[in-house]
Amino acid sequence: MAQVHNEKFYIEACDDGADAVLAIDRVSNEMTLTGKKDVPPSANTRPICGIMGTVRLVAGMYLIVITKKRNVGSLLGHAVWKAVDFDVISYKKTVLHLTEDQTQDNKTFLSMINNVLTTDGFYFCTDYDLTHTLQRLADVSHDFQEMSLLERADQRFVWNGSLLREFLAQPELHKFAIPVVHGFIVMKPCRINGKIFEWILISRRSCFRAGVRYYVRGIDSEGHAANFVETEQIVLYNGGRASFVQTRGSMPFFWSQRPNLKYKPKPLISKNTNHMDGIQRHFDSQVLIYGKQTILNLVNQKGSEKPLEQAFAKMVSGMENGMIKYVAFDFHKECSRMRWDRLNILVDNVAETQDEYSYFMVDTEGKVLSQQKGTFRSNCMDCLDRTNVIQSMLARRSIQSQLQRMGVLHVAQRIEEQADFEKIYKNAWADNANACAKQYAGTGALKTDFTRTGKRTQMGLVMDGVNSAIRYYKNNFSDGFRQDSIDLFLGNYAVYETDGPTPLRIQKDWKFLTLPIIMVVAFSMCIICLLMAGDTWTETLAYVLFWGTAAAVTAAVIVFNGRDFVDAPKLVQKEKMD
Repeated sequence: MAQVHNEKFYIEACDDGADAVLAIDRVSNEMTLTGKKDVPPSANTRPICGIMGTVRLVAGMYLIVITKKRNVGSLLGHAVWKAVDFDVISYKKTVLHLTEDQTQDNKTFLSMINNVLTTDGFYFCTDYDLTHTLQRLADVSHDFQEMSLLERADQRFVWNGSLLREFLAQPELHKFAIPVVHGFIVMKPCRINGKIFEWILISRRSCFRAGVRYYVRGIDSEGHAANFVETEQIVLYNGGRASFVQTRGSMPFFWSQRPNLKYKPKPLISKNTNHMDGIQRHFDSQVLIYGKQTILNLVNQKGSEKPLEQAFAKMVSGMENGMIKYVAFDFHKECSRMRWDRLNILVDNVAETQDEYSYFMVDTEGKVLSQQKGTFRSNCMDCLDRTNVIQSMLARRSIQSQLQRMGVLHVAQRIEEQADFEKIYKNAWADNANACAKQYAGTGALKTDFTRTGKRTQMGLVMDGVNSAIRYYKNNFSDGFRQDSIDLFLGNYAVYETDGPTPLRIQKDWKFLTLPIIMVVAFSMCIICLLMAGDTWTETLAYVLFWGTAAAVTAAVIVFNGRDFVDAPKLVQKEKMD
């Protein structure tokens, strides 16, 4: 519960017997603990579901709170919530102290914060650590268990980590700080052979090198990969539990694919960086966290994607690391002409490796029966559509074994034959694809008809075309703002209360407005000349050719200078974007 007073915010826990109240001074920004007796009776009271954190904008500090939540399910007796609505509350009572430019900048920064908050997929739990897998949580020290959720959380997946910096510095305030993950969570009770079990799918998006499709590719200097997602499939039955973890992430070397108005911009491999150092950092981290690695590279082995595949294969070979295995599978070539059954070629190829990696399993008495000794790290260009299809197939193979060992499936039964569960399973994985795709690319995933039904459909192809067109528009004309929003939210860009100009005030080049206007006018005149014919056909043809040529030439100039016409980020430094 939040209580707003002229001088302070008071955040009160609703637990029975809880007396501690968080007081935030709206002038000094100081945070302290106080008691309920110190809350002024005149304070305006409103219910909240949790604190996301605080952020500094041009007008000063803002408090971000969760105002609505929806129960997703229960994980080992702990309620998991989806944050569905938020409020951003200013410490300052007015913005009259700002200039007109500052007021406009502050509004833009506020809209950026709200842009991230309205991106679906924020989840939290008040008494369980959602950032760690079951296997990681099963092997922790007593000291780790005594830590607050904020201290012990895997920082890769705490999306409000930057917003909670003020809380992190004061341990007594940790009880009011909730780590929030971004991604996708679904929990479904399922029945097979009359036996009820809980099936859970959790995708955790990394907040390191986070961003949107074309503006964030490859890795950064620390080895963090773009669009890195850890996906854990969990089965709970009769006190026992099992977990299978996979990861996805952009090809971990230095490459870019900046939008330039073309449908598919050409990817470029950096020539000025030490790729081996970056990829080594990435896989050192992956091996330390997950064990052995099998890379499933699903990109095309021809065209513009071919150099990337060749470079990735060469770098992995150059590492000479026995813990890392590389498998290339040209998804589009193998599955051309709707031959989707050929995906089983890849699944069968890595079956022995999957059996070796195994999965995490604990029996009803808490005894560890097996541990996962490695993960499959899948990627395509975006790590969305092709990647999700393959991950769902590997996860199905894992759950087949898990349910048999748990006694839910009989030895001779196949998971594919369980119609009710298959429907739940396929739809959940398709929903997972859509969630990850909307967060990274701005639209739902492609190829989800195959994930939902097990086959490609004509309607699925049509929907893929629609989503591709929407992606093209967003990638070129709105993703710069989305990238800025994410960087501001995650603390990659900090706003200071100064009188100086912000990067938001960068003016566009004259070409940005002039050339599109010329093109539209020329094209319109061309149409008018066709509709309103002259005295002779030669006169009409001359006008049409003149205006048509003017429109075509202008369009060609615009496309040639494509980068000047796309919506590019304003807040990030150049070195981060290259």
